[in-house]
Amino acid sequence: MAKEPARVLVTGAAGQIGYALVPMIARGVMLGPDQPVILHMLDIPPAAEALNGVKMELVDAAFPLLKGVVATTDVVEACTGVNIAVMVGGFPRKEGMERKDVMSKNVSIYKSQASALEKHAAANCKVLVVANPANTNALILKEFAPSIPEKNITCLTRLDHNRALGQISERLNVQVSDVKNVIIWGNHSSTQYPDVNHATVKTPAGEKPVRELVKDDAWLNAEFITTVQQRGAAIIKARKLSSALSAASSACDHIHDWVLGTPEGTWVSMGVYSDGSYNVPAGLIYSFPVTCQNGEWKIVQGLSIDEFSRKKLDLTADELSEEKALAYSCLT
Repeated sequence: MAKEPARVLVTGAAGQIGYALVPMIARGVMLGPDQPVILHMLDIPPAAEALNGVKMELVDAAFPLLKGVVATTDVVEACTGVNIAVMVGGFPRKEGMERKDVMSKNVSIYKSQASALEKHAAANCKVLVVANPANTNALILKEFAPSIPEKNITCLTRLDHNRALGQISERLNVQVSDVKNVIIWGNHSSTQYPDVNHATVKTPAGEKPVRELVKDDAWLNAEFITTVQQRGAAIIKARKLSSALSAASSACDHIHDWVLGTPEGTWVSMGVYSDGSYNVPAGLIYSFPVTCQNGEWKIVQGLSIDEFSRKKLDLTADELSEEKALAYSCLT
């Protein structure tokens, strides 16, 4: 029997990431090849014409799974009945702007979108925040959508996770699909900690630890980490635009694994509400290694954390605590 269509909201849908993301959703990359979707696309009034152009292209592409498109600048219409919300829209930092200015703009955006989701989204709506500062935007959204369970509000660190997989696969000249269980800890910012201490690679002789195969701790503890942390800036420098294709693809990966589950023995990185695991302060949205089953994520427990890693985990937690304080000061 055919499945009921899932309603998927994409905010900032006329922008670069939105434009890359909506065809992936319509093609079944996010929710699977047998799940029909109705796309809800939201953008600001100045982008209304461009948004309509995206809708026209979706119609022209004749995606078999796409059962309807709502393209609107009205936040209530956009949020009504949605099962999954991918929050791509946000206020970007512009030259000469202080962090506090960006934060206060995003606080007001996420406050209004949270209120609309709170009142109008479907029960058990799953939310993924992509727009930066992603972790703190997700925290604000949680604050103003109290009836959405905290376990249903997440932020995107899968892009960083995938970047780490890509760096290891290039270094070892292996298929990226043979590398697994890297971890991104903390904030989706330059303080994040890409950790390979528990990562493995599938080889003809079985699974081997990444550290054992790379045989270069100096690279893994320095250049590898900074390459992943600063990959977004490197792409802006090369492309003169920020990462769109890879961000859209990893947003699909994040929701796909959350809804449909992670493979046995594999974990992924998701920004989720901290419960105090690994001595990370509770009440932050922090990236952890998680496994997913039956639409629920669970933090992987019991991993050993060495002294080098501990410092990195604490550093990114400190930054998130500062961001949280800054965001909350914008609420007053």
